Amino acid sequence: MDLNYSAEQDMLRESVERFMRDVYAFTTRQKLLKQAWNDGAGAAEARAVHAGPHWRRFAELGWLAVPFAEDDGGIGGGPVDFGIVMEGIGRGLAIEPVLPTVMAARLVAEIGTADQKASWLTPALEGRKRLALAFAERQSRYDLTDCATTATASGATASGATASGAAASDDGWVLDGAKAVVLGGHAADGFVVVARSAGARRDAAGISLFLVDADAAGLSVRAYRTNDGTGAADITLRNVTVPASALLGRAGQGAGDLERAIDFAIAAVASEAVGVMAALCEQTLEYLKTRRQFGRPLGDNQVLQHRMVDMVIATEEARSAALHGALMMAVDDPRARARALSLTKIEIGRTATRVGQEAVQLHGAMGVTEELAIGHYFKRLTAIAASFGDIDWHTRRVARIDAGIRAAGIPEAGTAAA
Repeated sequence: MDLNYSAEQDMLRESVERFMRDVYAFTTRQKLLKQAWNDGAGAAEARAVHAGPHWRRFAELGWLAVPFAEDDGGIGGGPVDFGIVMEGIGRGLAIEPVLPTVMAARLVAEIGTADQKASWLTPALEGRKRLALAFAERQSRYDLTDCATTATASGATASGATASGAAASDDGWVLDGAKAVVLGGHAADGFVVVARSAGARRDAAGISLFLVDADAAGLSVRAYRTNDGTGAADITLRNVTVPASALLGRAGQGAGDLERAIDFAIAAVASEAVGVMAALCEQTLEYLKTRRQFGRPLGDNQVLQHRMVDMVIATEEARSAALHGALMMAVDDPRARARALSLTKIEIGRTATRVGQEAVQLHGAMGVTEELAIGHYFKRLTAIAASFGDIDWHTRRVARIDAGIRAAGIPEAGTAAA
């Protein structure tokens, strides 16, 4: 297996790094944060900032279209190519909702109808719409199938039934419930809402996905700034009526599609974390070379040199884990894919904690000030470690998968294609 980047991938990497270095400086990011989250700012203000020139530039450069097929208006890349984009975004600490939009748009690309693609996917790839995946709830604790939000077939003409027992209605659906910490929800023009159309609260069967406009009657958005500055929202749905055409995929059978979307997001944030860690290593090394104490650079201290080496090694371990996770997205066996992405997330959580803490400590008190980028990188790593399942949750997930493999007598869950 050749793990080197192709010439096209190298060009993409250089393009992203150059833009984030020359155009999206740390001072630019701080100005954008102030504009988006000034006193009294809400979803409308945040949406306006994220629809600004940087977002349009991302679309023009093709970053949003990287992991989509050419038939859908994309560039024809895959998770590895999108990981290159996310690594650059991590280096620049971009606050625009690139991953939330791409994550939701991929669901539309994979299971959406031609009309849904025309209404949502094409505008998203062109930078005219931002999307968000509303899946988490206050009680769910990373469990994707723990869903109390309901989808009820509207009208008296609801007919037909899916394998899960969910009714299919020509009249549409009524959504009721609430979603918490919707990443990118503060700037979204539309949501892919996960709702239960059949079954008990934690059943895998009965999960359905719906495309809902952010301005739909009965849908309220409470936007807020997260600790890392990227932003999120809590949304409430009260008798939100959507047409039958809003159903994404098959009624009651969206659990597998949702799990695949979250695995893709794990691969993406793993690459973003690598970009963050690489930036921390570079800036910390520069600080140790220039900061003088007792007439000598701090970098002359052998103990600090060893700690710096440990940071670089941890970053390279994270890079390997992120690449492995991206490659495993191509595996057909969902169990093998899930296991690999959980292992990736565990490694990213471990290395992110080590590199982030070391960078802050080696900078001293300066490492936690608002004026220095180090503390902001550390906050982003902390947020990534908690996103889409923390170390403990993914450790339990791997244990459940391994137990299932042993019980079924399967010698190996699967491997990535070369």
